[in-house]
Amino acid sequence: MSPRNFIRRFTEATGLAPLEYLQRLRVRAARRLLEERHVTVQEVSAEVCYADVTFFRSIFKRCTGLAPGAYRWRFAGPTSPGARLSRDG
Repeated sequence: MSPRNFIRRFTEATGLAPLEYLQRLRVRAARRLLEERHVTVQEVSAEVCYADVTFFRSIFKRCTGLAPGAYRWRFAGPTSPGARLSRDG
């Protein structure tokens, strides 16, 4: 299958271009990490395969409407390690 044909079929099947689909998967994983684990935004960025933290923050904000730290503040449970990280400083 040619790359062009793959992109067309993938987009028809998912409603998203392959790169956007991949970015959304990574952001979903990042959201889970921010909610459940006691790790920094830099560590989350690296774990979901973004070497550039600034780029990760912009992709995350575009997909969720919130910066990673604000997302953690809002959605991490009060007893989760992630909540303690952002609320303690």
